[in-house]
Amino acid sequence: MNKIFDLSGKRAIVTGGGSGIGRAIAIALANNGAKVSILDLDESKAQEVALEITNAGGEAIAVKCDVSDEQSVKQALDGRPIDILINNAGIAHIGNVSNTSPEDMDRIYNINVKGAYLCLREGVNLMKAKGGTIVNVSSIAAHVGISDRFAYSMSKGAIHAMTLSVARDFLANNIRCNSISPARVHTPFVDGFLAKNYPGNEKEMFQALSNTQPIGRMGKPAEIGALVLYLCSDEASFITGTDFPIDGGFITLNN
Repeated sequence: MNKIFDLSGKRAIVTGGGSGIGRAIAIALANNGAKVSILDLDESKAQEVALEITNAGGEAIAVKCDVSDEQSVKQALDGRPIDILINNAGIAHIGNVSNTSPEDMDRIYNINVKGAYLCLREGVNLMKAKGGTIVNVSSIAAHVGISDRFAYSMSKGAIHAMTLSVARDFLANNIRCNSISPARVHTPFVDGFLAKNYPGNEKEMFQALSNTQPIGRMGKPAEIGALVLYLCSDEASFITGTDFPIDGGFITLNN
């Protein structure tokens, strides 16, 4: 029997792959045969994930990359054809429109929006000859109003719109482009945030954040990786221009 979700021989790029959701995506792709390039501004983190994958019998390399810098992106993708591009790199910001500074907006835009654009442009150009698959990591913030997430929501709304545009423009090149919209996912970032802002009350605040998801818990990085794996596989070849919430019911059941 044929193995489902088989990515053997495919070359994948995962931005922000050194931790959290990006790490889980890189592992999921590698576990199913993809040769994964893990791009991250923190090269040491990328190397840790690459070593984890290779020790498990997969193929992965670590590449330092600043997604907001055009030359860094070009060098990281190295001009060779790719089959899969995962735009995951991004940063968060807390604030509403009245207390978000122009500097805050520029920082979020440069990484979350311009960074995705630069990777999309380079990735599409490398895929044009034989096709490929792109998955952009958006957020529930692109779909519903979330308090004090003005700049972040702006950036994820842009990810959603870019996904639709790329999917439409490159149908003839056999390039599929989709996005996913996670709600809260339990990553090291969450643990660090709680330790910094709620010292001594981490357990209570963790539960409070978990309870905001209708399903009663945060998502797991591996669950995000599994969805991305499916969207990158031949089994999802009839899917493009679509966003997939993976949110424990947040978008539909909280309204």
